[in-house]
Amino acid sequence: MEKQYMTRGVAAEVPVWLQNLLWYLRESMQVEQRDYLQVFRLTRSGELQCIEHAQEQPDYKQVICVPAADAIDAKVY
Repeated sequence: MEKQYMTRGVAAEVPVWLQNLLWYLRESMQVEQRDYLQVFRLTRSGELQCIEHAQEQPDYKQVICVPAADAIDAKVY
């Protein structure tokens, strides 16, 4: 397992359950190679937390929405 790093800002602003989900999404990617830069666009839509997970090389994009009372809007790298 690779070491995982996160900024203090992410640790302070992103709920722990969502941090864990982002790590899971990164680890469960179905690609031959993971780009060093992973981008997560977090948006709230009513009672849903929507997550757009993307990388550039190789091209990858996945969007999921999950129920969340504490949904946030943010961009996490």
